[in-house]
This record gives sequence, C-alpha cells and structure tokens, in this order.
Amino acid sequence: MEEGMESKQQPHLILAHNLFLLSHPDVDDIEKVRLREEVLSVVKSDDMASLYESLTTSGVLEKDAELLDSMKKRIEEEIKKLDEKIADAEENLGESEVREAHLAKSLYFIRICDKESALEQLKVTEGKTVAVGQKMDLVFYTLQIGFFHMDFDLISKSIDKAKNLFEEGGDWERKNRLKVYEGLYCMSTRNFKRAASLFLDSISTFTTYELFPYDTFIFYTVLTSIISLDRVSLKQKVVDAPEILAVIGKVPHLSEFLNSLYGCQYKSFFVAFSGLTEQIKLDRYLQPHFRYYMREVRTVVYSQFLESYKSVTMEAMATAFGVTFDFIDQELSRFIAAGKLHCKIDKVAGVLETNRPDARNAFYQSTIKQGDFLLNRIQKLSRVIDL
Repeated sequence: MEEGMESKQQPHLILAHNLFLLSHPDVDDIEKVRLREEVLSVVKSDDMASLYESLTTSGVLEKDAELLDSMKKRIEEEIKKLDEKIADAEENLGESEVREAHLAKSLYFIRICDKESALEQLKVTEGKTVAVGQKMDLVFYTLQIGFFHMDFDLISKSIDKAKNLFEEGGDWERKNRLKVYEGLYCMSTRNFKRAASLFLDSISTFTTYELFPYDTFIFYTVLTSIISLDRVSLKQKVVDAPEILAVIGKVPHLSEFLNSLYGCQYKSFFVAFSGLTEQIKLDRYLQPHFRYYMREVRTVVYSQFLESYKSVTMEAMATAFGVTFDFIDQELSRFIAAGKLHCKIDKVAGVLETNRPDARNAFYQSTIKQGDFLLNRIQKLSRVIDL
C-alpha cells in the first residue's frame, strides 16, 4: 500500500458504496441528491472519464460534454508524462526506478478508474518486480479493483495467485491482510462459514483499513459468526472476545443482537434484529444475500429455542419472541416444510413436538445407502467386463 493509506478506507471503495446507495430504492431522494453531488465531485477531482461516461449513459449523472473533454485531455497529458518518466528510467536509471515508474502509471490508471488499462499495467509492473512482498502489493491493488467492480472472477483468481506467492515466502502482515480480503470475498459469495473463520482469525491482527473501518469489520464478524458457530464457540470466540467487546457498542443494535441471542432473550433479540436489517440492506456486500441471511438467523434462533423442549405450546413460543400466534405459526410451517427445523405442529392442541434427528442412526442409514450404491456399481461393472 502507499504511505499513509493503512489508516483510511480506499477512496474508490467509498465511491463504490455511494454508487450502490444511489441505485438503492430504500435511500430517500434528499440523500440521493447529496450522494450524487459527492460522486460527481470525486469523479471530477480524479478525472474518472470512463466512469463518468457510464454514469451519464445510465442516467446517474447529467452529461456535460465540456467536462468530459477536459478530463480526457488531462488524462492524455498525464499518461504522456508518465510514459516519459518510464522512458527516462529505462534509459538512465536502474531496475528499481523502472519498476517504480511503471507502478506510478498503474496507480494512475487505478485512480482514474480505467479498469482494463490498470490491470494491463499492473501485469507489466509485475514483470519488472522481483520481491515477493512487492508482488503481493500488486495483487492487493488488483483485489481492490475487483471489489470496486464486484468482479468475483478477478477476485477469486487474485486470491489464488496470492496464496501461490506465499508459498515462495512473504511476511505475516500481508498474509493476515489477505485473510480479510478472502473473508470479504467469501461473505460476498454467501460462504458465511468460511468468512466467519477468516474474520475471527484476523481480529487481533486487523490492518486492512483500506477495505473498511474496524467497527465495520466487527459488524461482519458478528453477523457471519452467529449463523456459523455453535453456542460454545460463539461464547469463546465472539461473546467474550476482548477485541469485539471494545468496539461492538459503536455499531447500533449489534451488542443486543449478539448478547440477547446467546442469553436466550428472544424478545430483545427480535427488536435488535429488526434494527439491524436496515444496515444489512444498505451494505453492498450483504444486500444480495439479505433474504437468505434473514432466513438463516431465524433458523438459528428457532432451533436454539426448541433445543430446550421435547414439546412446547405455540402460544408460549409466540410470547417468548414477542410476536403473534399467527406469525409464529406461519414462520414455523415454512421452516419445517423446508427441512430447516426438526419438529412437527399439532394444530389441534396448538403444540410443537420436536423430533431431533439421531446422528448415529442417520450415519448408519447413510452408510447402508452408500454401500448399496457401491454394490450396484460393482455389479454393473462386472457385467461390462464379462461382455
């Protein structure tokens, strides 16, 4: 990373978030006016000509031909200067200066939001780079481009590339940073279990402020952990974690969300949960998985409640959650039908009866099934051989 960038979020990712909010139906018009001004200001100050063109085409910004021409002109002049520096370095200076000149050009393309040129120039810079650490920094730049454009193919390939580089060496600081990048990728592609594991590994070593602030990181860690960890692990790694305790209060509703779930305070949990839904909806990484996440959290909390009972009345459960009888009836019917909850409803008596699966019996049935399948395959194979 560049000097001084460790402690603040990458401006392009702030811009990407603002663009996401501009397209969001839940953001009010007054806020969108402010966001539009902010986006235009950033686009103008960094001469993002190609982004400006796409935003005017999609109707996010109004087209100003004069402004676009002036941006393109400044870009041409700057590229000419950067090419002159590269030529000078190749002619008169050493290999490290040549690399620095190529890197400067890469960073300029990143700044003006020219994705294709930036990726091409980063490849050229990589060809001039020997040190593993410096090669890793180039991968981090590529990952940031990937997250700006939500290009998951680029992100996935870059993460694999980074892991291969670490086999050649590489320091722990960069390895720890990569965990957060990979965690964000996993969360964005709905692999919440893997994301939680990577985020929890990075709690005490977090330095990736270019992606998001530490309190946002804790927000993601708690959300992914709640649907991925069992109660014992949740207590050890999240509820009692000093790093989480230090900042959890900064995120509205998050502390109540976590502690009321662990403390079985279901009424408080639902209140905190409804308070968090807005934040999840307005997060560009979580929003595509909003409905899925809401479902998974409810599965966790209903399963936890039912764990304590062989049978329980629907009325008692509705009271515990602070919701109506009809709501809990509809909810449970859906979750039972989807195979998410192991219980059945006695509609006449208004009672829920749990029928938790026996793990040993399930393993036995699975083994028998696999054995039958294997025998069938062997018989088919023997017939082919006989022929």
